[in-house]
Amino acid sequence: MVKKDLSETEIAESIPDIWHPLTKDQKDFLAQNFSIQKYKKNETIYCEGETPMHLMCLLSGKVKIFKEGVGGRSQIIRVIKDKEYFAYRAYFAEGNFVTAAAAFEPCTICLIPMPAIMKLLHENNELGLFFIKQLSVDLGISDERTVSLTQKHIRGRLAESLIFLKDTYGVEEDESTLSIYLSREDLANLSNMTTSNAIRTLSNFANEKLITIDGRKIKIIDVEKLKKISKIG
Repeated sequence: MVKKDLSETEIAESIPDIWHPLTKDQKDFLAQNFSIQKYKKNETIYCEGETPMHLMCLLSGKVKIFKEGVGGRSQIIRVIKDKEYFAYRAYFAEGNFVTAAAAFEPCTICLIPMPAIMKLLHENNELGLFFIKQLSVDLGISDERTVSLTQKHIRGRLAESLIFLKDTYGVEEDESTLSIYLSREDLANLSNMTTSNAIRTLSNFANEKLITIDGRKIKIIDVEKLKKISKIG
């Protein structure tokens, strides 16, 4: 269900990077074009090939961006963290989505129609610079990830994914357990390997005392050794 008519304070807290550079009139306009949508666990947010309609910002929960590959096997391209914007690149490129997005867990997402964003971009240079920076950062991450997924061995890829999840979503109160519980299939899709290889490599890491495993919970014991494995590939 979409919830509208939020206060300016609520909007400012939800999307500070976009809100603060705007003038009073621009803020009033954005407030009239701002809504919130909740998604259930595993619910699709958008599909590959669809026409982009909204800028999205993750307010809570966890989201994966993925692409279906050969034989129906998915590749997770990236994961979205709190207050991160997504789903707008395809609109700027005047094309359809080349990826899909789904909720890892229940999510709350801000939606702003792209025509409203374009109007603000034409009026506010500072907002335009913000999106240039965001796209540039995303491109750099994508370039690094392409090299990692194509050149690193299985151990290096999985170690990198575990560190990436720790850096993106953090850990629980024990300061070691990842605060995201992925299925083995999702972890494999994030690391560009088969599920069986992901299970086997996780087991090896556990035997080497690098991690402990409790169902979908993964506790990192020796982050420095994982970083070394990731670095040497």
